[in-house]
Amino acid sequence: MEDRRFTFFVSDVHLGLNVADPRDREARFVRFLRSIPAGETQALYLLGDIWDFWYEYRDVVPKGYVKVFAALTDLMDAGVKVYFFQGNHDVWTYSYFEELGMVRLVQPALVRINGKAFCLGHGDGLGPVPKGYMLLRSVFHCRFLQVLFSMLHPWIAFRLGNGWSKNNRLARHEQYVFKGEDEPLYRFALDYSAKHHVDYFIFGHYHADVRMTLPSGAEFIVLKDWIDSSPYLYFDGTSTVGGYCQNSE
Repeated sequence: MEDRRFTFFVSDVHLGLNVADPRDREARFVRFLRSIPAGETQALYLLGDIWDFWYEYRDVVPKGYVKVFAALTDLMDAGVKVYFFQGNHDVWTYSYFEELGMVRLVQPALVRINGKAFCLGHGDGLGPVPKGYMLLRSVFHCRFLQVLFSMLHPWIAFRLGNGWSKNNRLARHEQYVFKGEDEPLYRFALDYSAKHHVDYFIFGHYHADVRMTLPSGAEFIVLKDWIDSSPYLYFDGTSTVGGYCQNSE
């Protein structure tokens, strides 16, 4: 018997990014997590870049975000499964999230929810992306370089990481224009749907609000970031519905 409860999706909250009001953004995210009806929800998927910079050592994790982790833990204690993908900003997660009870997924993940096939991920590196970006991504994912970075004192490491983060397009207030059918992520979905049956593709990363229909009939969805609003998506067992968490109590 299939579970007909809600499934929620959220991406690119960028907690800690010093743009707009980071405290308000964190408060909005906590309100969103607290607003999820645990008794009517089967799962929450965090699609990456929930944190703007995250790096955990074997015995040290970033300080703060207590209310975020408390809200996530309360959801899991109530029976909601929480899955997460590494984004390009919070790629350096190793075991802490799993210790809290979350489940790590690797993109592209093909999962079945209420009889429907979902292809999920953060979205970075999928499709024919520029070689320069793929080189940078391979550097971030290189285990040897991660070990070398871990040798830095956290005071130095986090200042380097946060300094790099300040150079992203959100910090520069640059609005990305999604290129539609020419976008590498769309082309990935096009190729993937030719080999696998998929009802929904859901990603983040591009900081754009996108909903398109592939020739296969699959819905192609990209979730926007949380800088100016609080977007999320949920699946009610029949269709996907977008929503926004209220910006004030």
